Amino acid sequence: MNLEKARAACDTIAQQIRSLYVGDELLIKKILAAALANGHVLFEDNPGLGKTLLAKTLAFSIDCKFSRVQCTPDLLPADILGTKIWKARNGSFELLKGPVFTNILLVDEINRSPPKTQSAVLEVMEERQVTIEGETYRCEEPFFVLATQNPIEYEGTYPLPEAQIDRFMMKLSTGYPRTLDEEKLIVRRRIGWKKDDPTRDLKPVISAEDFNALQRMVENDIYIDDNVIKYIAEIVRKTREPPQVEVGSSPRGSLALLKGSRAMALVRGRDFVTPDDIKTLAVDALAHRLILGVEDVMRRVDERTIVKNILDTVSVPKEYHTR
Repeated sequence: MNLEKARAACDTIAQQIRSLYVGDELLIKKILAAALANGHVLFEDNPGLGKTLLAKTLAFSIDCKFSRVQCTPDLLPADILGTKIWKARNGSFELLKGPVFTNILLVDEINRSPPKTQSAVLEVMEERQVTIEGETYRCEEPFFVLATQNPIEYEGTYPLPEAQIDRFMMKLSTGYPRTLDEEKLIVRRRIGWKKDDPTRDLKPVISAEDFNALQRMVENDIYIDDNVIKYIAEIVRKTREPPQVEVGSSPRGSLALLKGSRAMALVRGRDFVTPDDIKTLAVDALAHRLILGVEDVMRRVDERTIVKNILDTVSVPKEYHTR
């Protein structure tokens, strides 16, 4: 797949998502970039803002399997991964696959599941494989997780451990409709749908094989100059310096910025990364990796503001090669 076809494919996917989802166009590009980079996304937002619609629209647009898990306090690891059951007819155990055996897994209200269940998805998020009773199964490609959690109603929730939060490439927020016209458009489109879930009527605009080709293109064909790599490293190192931060971003944050920026470059129709691609994703890729001191948490210091301030202090490379 050449650059022109790749750009056209990305535009077509984004256009299909916009046909159902009303919201920030940059948010759609960020989610598409995360998917092309094979990265997981954590949505933190209020209920009813289209997070599930967004995930399902993306899945059906690229002809991928989609599974949804509704997290509750009594959810068990086997409910997500699957288990082996005895088949008397065959005289052996057979694997009953869980919803994790898919391409796009939506884990709804992930912080309502207990820690044991949360940790069950750590392996599959990092290594794209599942181990059940000592036997390992590879996941299909592409595979990535879209998880949601609500910033309200913390009663009965289990905060995500740092190890799991760090495995999400980006933490995003859909937000409320920005204008009255967007609010009206949402209501008007619902009248035309004739049903609450219009995603089942979507036709794929690209095959899963072509989407895999786009992912390989991001990994192999998008150039990034050494000066831009230095820019990434300087931003990440700066996250460990503010006095409010007890633990800054790990090198995994650097890799998230690297992979995400290369994918964003392709979404924007380029085969090279610019500093603007880094600045577009830095807050979403790094803020959730910062651990603040207790006093600063109580004072509600915003990690996103810290990263924005870092972007203002780090010098943007003025010269870089496009190839």
